[in-house]
Amino acid sequence: MERSIRSADADFLSRELRSEIKHEYLAGAAHAKADTSNRHNAIAGNIITTLHTQLRGNAFKPWNSDTKVRLRLRNGTRFYYPDAMVVCRPNPESWSYQDDPSVIVEVISDSTRRTDEGEKRDAYLTIPGLSACLMAEQNSPTVFVMRRTTAGFVRENYVGPDAEISLPDIDATLALSELYEGIEFDS
Repeated sequence: MERSIRSADADFLSRELRSEIKHEYLAGAAHAKADTSNRHNAIAGNIITTLHTQLRGNAFKPWNSDTKVRLRLRNGTRFYYPDAMVVCRPNPESWSYQDDPSVIVEVISDSTRRTDEGEKRDAYLTIPGLSACLMAEQNSPTVFVMRRTTAGFVRENYVGPDAEISLPDIDATLALSELYEGIEFDS
């Protein structure tokens, strides 16, 4: 484990490796992670599959929701479990978290929307190497992207199965038809 990690943060990581449930960590306080629906998991699985297929053989590697991202903020360290992330310079394989993702994806549910679109998104946007943060809806084929530009992060909206999200920084394109494949929406 990294030597420069704070004692309290190291204690959390050690406990989390033995825990039967996942916890997110906010500046010294661990909070049980919300449970997810089958729809949420199907969308997240489609995202990981699409990323893995497109990124095979290049420097970028997709990670699923079992890998934490560490954020070192002024008010303390945080560890979150994004639904997916893409990393070019991964931490050592023995670690249980990543520090420098290029892309982060959250699948939004009604119960986590406020946290995902607020606290988590704001924290993710502090990552120096982050090029895009995607928030995928569960109840419609809709994804909004916070994309880094020279003027800061700009929101882009992608709606409908024909929409495609270009991610040139990782040389990938995500078709919403693939991300939402097999998902039945209520009319």
